[in-house]
Amino acid sequence: MTDIVVMETSKGTIEIELNRGRAPVTIKNFVQYVNDGFFNELCFHRVIKTFMIQGGGFTPLGMHKETRAPIQIESRNGLKNVRGSIAMARTNNPDSATSQFFINTADNANLDYPSFDGHGYTVFGKVISGMNVVDEIEGTSTSTKMTPNGPMQDWPDVKICINTVSMKEA
Repeated sequence: MTDIVVMETSKGTIEIELNRGRAPVTIKNFVQYVNDGFFNELCFHRVIKTFMIQGGGFTPLGMHKETRAPIQIESRNGLKNVRGSIAMARTNNPDSATSQFFINTADNANLDYPSFDGHGYTVFGKVISGMNVVDEIEGTSTSTKMTPNGPMQDWPDVKICINTVSMKEA
């Protein structure tokens, strides 16, 4: 069975194939957020050219959305942070990933296990359709935005919404 996520954004549709065999804990967590409608109406809040686009945690007004408990890191799964791959964002704590994810817009081998911090970032899938949408989001100008959580760098100057996220029927 192939797990495909359909992410409808304000810039177009991105389809992502999930790798359940290599990242079962991460996939279970991500799919639960999808099925709960958690990502709907959130935004891409961090965009860095030639690096990645990040979403899954903030409303367009900069309000942080409450998440479930963090999950265990699965960065030793052999998947790489290459262009088009999707990975979990986290803090300095390797077991801190919740809902935020990023799509690599370049090959980012420095994020692969063991990475610069001995842990790396868990890749759990890849874009199979809509990389042009990812590239368009990546090309958006950014600045520092004042949010209820304080200043956030690399915030897109135009609102880029995740309208809906759903599992594709097989």
